[in-house]
Amino acid sequence: MNTQQQRQQIRRQIRKTRANLTALQQRLAEQAITGQALDVIEHRQARNIALYLSFDGEISTDALIKTLWEQNKKVFLPVLHPFAKNHLLFLQYLPDTPMVQNHFGIWEPKLNVQNVLPLNELDILFTPLVAFDKQGNRLGMGGGFYDRTLQNWQQKSFLPIGLAHACQQIEALPIEHWDIPLFDILIG
Repeated sequence: MNTQQQRQQIRRQIRKTRANLTALQQRLAEQAITGQALDVIEHRQARNIALYLSFDGEISTDALIKTLWEQNKKVFLPVLHPFAKNHLLFLQYLPDTPMVQNHFGIWEPKLNVQNVLPLNELDILFTPLVAFDKQGNRLGMGGGFYDRTLQNWQQKSFLPIGLAHACQQIEALPIEHWDIPLFDILIG
């Protein structure tokens, strides 16, 4: 089995495991992640925070987003870039932001170039993931969107931090040259 086949098998297995989590397990994970993320944000004195809206069993970020709004932090969500294939833009997200579903069925802010934040102005980028290992490697859905976003993150001054359920951790991911390890992974 080659590396790509191994990665696809891991994706299928972990997504199935994640889909079998109960509503209570999901809620407890969200509470744990919210507390951990708020600690990191406070410690880093972060103002511009990129998150995601949960999809396909990912840990919900709803409570974290609501709390950040209450703290007057700026929240940004990923939007599929309209011209650069498999690239993301990050747009500010407010309670009244018009939303649209992208071609993956994921809700994102309606594109408005006035709301795009350059990556070098982000403080923390919380990323979804399918699987991760102890070395900080993440395995996403396979489109490479976050891998492209994370290229040279050290020069852009933001911290990439994954959010995951404990069941998403595996011993060692089969990695490719384009994989970018995360600064940290919070586990709920």
